[in-house]
Amino acid sequence: MDKQSGLPLEGIRVLDLSRALAGPYATALLSDLGAQIIKTESIKGGDSSRSWPPFENEHSLYFDSANRGKQSIAIDFYSQEGRDLLWQLAVSSDVVVENFRPGVLATMGLDPDALRETKPEIVIASVSGFGATGPLAQAPGLDQVAQGMTGLMSVTGADAANMYRVGVPIIDMVSGINTALGIVAALVGRNRTGTGMEVSTSLLETGLALAAFQGQKYLSTGEVPVPAGNNHPVLSPYGVFSTGDIPVIIAVGNQTHWRVLCELLGAPELTDHPEYATGKLRNVNRHALKVVLEELLASGSAEHWLGELRTAKIPAGPIYNYEQAFADPQVKALGMVQTVQRRDGSELPLVRGPISVNRTAPRITTAPPVLGQDTLDVLAELNLSPEQISGLVQAGIVLAAPDVNVGGSAGSAAHLGGAGVRA
Repeated sequence: MDKQSGLPLEGIRVLDLSRALAGPYATALLSDLGAQIIKTESIKGGDSSRSWPPFENEHSLYFDSANRGKQSIAIDFYSQEGRDLLWQLAVSSDVVVENFRPGVLATMGLDPDALRETKPEIVIASVSGFGATGPLAQAPGLDQVAQGMTGLMSVTGADAANMYRVGVPIIDMVSGINTALGIVAALVGRNRTGTGMEVSTSLLETGLALAAFQGQKYLSTGEVPVPAGNNHPVLSPYGVFSTGDIPVIIAVGNQTHWRVLCELLGAPELTDHPEYATGKLRNVNRHALKVVLEELLASGSAEHWLGELRTAKIPAGPIYNYEQAFADPQVKALGMVQTVQRRDGSELPLVRGPISVNRTAPRITTAPPVLGQDTLDVLAELNLSPEQISGLVQAGIVLAAPDVNVGGSAGSAAHLGGAGVRA
């Protein structure tokens, strides 16, 4: 694969058995940092998210959003030959990533203890719904279930009668970030000790860890937080404010910001007003303060106030939809959207990873793979002969996607001596 040179995970090989979002997002981040990701899927349809909308023609954009820069091999997980291949892939890798229920990995022939006995330096990373122990350890878990159970939904929405899920699968994605962090930490530890580690997290643990000061408020005071709508729950003024045309977000985080805001709005007398003089008072009297500020902001447009606020170094911004977000000059300057070419020749714009190394933003090297796109190459890396690979394909143990010319026509597997493939 065409990888950037000099990246911190260059030379690290990851067997990715995960599906849906949390695990695939973790391995996408590892790919951004230079790791080789071998996405290993069942021949029976592969990663379930391949069938999830939204779609562009036959391509799942859900799948595409989290599987950049990976190779795909498709194997019959239920055959002994397929499990033998899984074992070979695992022991030839530095890292194994999975998000099955606890214990499933062992039933697939990849018992963690046996893997570490064979290859002590291997890192095994797991992300589950509810953790490895407890009454729900074997229960299936998905993002919104975790949002509900961890309190996140209870502080999201207009008020206590109108609680909402976060608009993106936030717990899945942060679980992926936590998994990637655990893997990188284990690799650093391996450099010191020579021994691999098992790292794990769950959607439940991640969601509770996202509680921040809201959870701490309950733990320390017994007071149960409720939604604060589009306003910050403890800081004021901090939230959405109307202007002369459209609303903007203004965030006053300290006393200096408050003083500058009052002067900018032409109301310096508000600075020491008895009801607004301190952050605590502004929070207590937030509703009355919002009315006062919006009366002042009504004299100008959102564009005018955003210019003034940013010049004054007060955090502020518009409320964009995704069309507007991707069109923003700052987003464009960061090169957040990169376009790659799919195997069928179609172009796919993707959001790049968020981590720059040595002041260089990550580059998306390849489009998300079709199922079994790299089966032949990955098996060749295991030092299987062309005849052995051909036999596995013809026996239905592995699935190798046919060669595709630009325009979508299927070609022959010429480098296998003309062996047929299953599409």
